[in-house]
Amino acid sequence: MLPKMPLDVCVAESQGQIAHIVAQQMERLLLQHNIQKEVVSMVTHVEVDPNDPAFQNPTKPVGQFFLKEEADLLAKANGWQFREDPRKRGWRRVVASPKPIFVRSANIVKKLTDDGHIVICVGGGGIPVIKNGYGTIKGVEAVIDKDLASSVLATQIGAEELIILTDVPKAYLNFQKENEVALDQLTVDEAEMHLKNGEFAAGSMGPKMEAAVKFLRNGGKRAVITDAGELGKANPGTRIIAKNG
Repeated sequence: MLPKMPLDVCVAESQGQIAHIVAQQMERLLLQHNIQKEVVSMVTHVEVDPNDPAFQNPTKPVGQFFLKEEADLLAKANGWQFREDPRKRGWRRVVASPKPIFVRSANIVKKLTDDGHIVICVGGGGIPVIKNGYGTIKGVEAVIDKDLASSVLATQIGAEELIILTDVPKAYLNFQKENEVALDQLTVDEAEMHLKNGEFAAGSMGPKMEAAVKFLRNGGKRAVITDAGELGKANPGTRIIAKNG
């Protein structure tokens, strides 16, 4: 029987596993194309605000699905919160998803990338931590949105472009409706307006567009939201820019 693991440790484990798999495939592709670069995997801590309101309103589903009776027992035994899946597949634990405010070791990421290395980091949004009274950090029970964490990191290292991969080629207005409209390019003001109007679903395209807006507002030049198959094209996916012209 395995002991119950804190959520920040679970995030660290998944971050390491994901990085291991991605690094293997990346090195295979580099070898295949005769590209001489080192691939570096980093376990990444991301600071959050302990007073973030998300801690009082957990919304991020994690883990497996349970029957209602099982969820009630686990909630009582562990003090967890559960919500029913919108598609009626069962009940899942929900945890806080606070906003990332600072990626620790971003300066190391910048140095490595400036030296020509490929860095795999901030997997799963990074390990959520807060500063304690001794100037050190401690993990917290939360899961950070990976797109928002990537946006913060991109800003910290001074990146000009942020590419966010997803499973659709573009962002859409009226997604999966008869009047669906694909978005090729829009300004950060337009993206922010559509966000405020609820055009992008929370938990899917919403955080990606929010991450793009945040990146542009903090000095980035361009953000792209698309799937991997579009990247080789001249104008891939949905491109968010500071302004037209």
